[in-house]
Amino acid sequence: MSREYPTRPLVGTGALILQDGKLLLVRRGAEPGMGKWSIPGGLVELGETVQNAMVREVKEEVGFDVEAVKLTDVVDTITLDKNGQVQYHFVVVNFLARIVGGELKTATDILEARWASVEEVENYDLTKSFRAFFKKHVGELKRLTVS
Repeated sequence: MSREYPTRPLVGTGALILQDGKLLLVRRGAEPGMGKWSIPGGLVELGETVQNAMVREVKEEVGFDVEAVKLTDVVDTITLDKNGQVQYHFVVVNFLARIVGGELKTATDILEARWASVEEVENYDLTKSFRAFFKKHVGELKRLTVS
């Protein structure tokens, strides 16, 4: 099924990866949100659990081996085109994840990756869906970075 103008919602996953008080951000190299900043993640494949998809996507996108620490939130992302048609519809399951191996190495669909303090994140050109998620969870992320 196509990501654009799908016939039903697509399930995706994202990873909040914190290290040394900073959050890993990636700049997207593909639509939706091309050129904007978000967190590593992607679509769940048929027969794959959401948690396993998160682990796989992080490895593919940024080279880290991670494990899920906890489910953070489930976010609906619906984008309408200028005619009011659903252009994109994702249900994204976000996890707090911990690095257990690997090294930072971006995939071809990631323009760049960088560590940002929680205070800096809101200054980035974030995807609409990640900005909404971040605003909802910024307090929790700040607490996690000082732990």
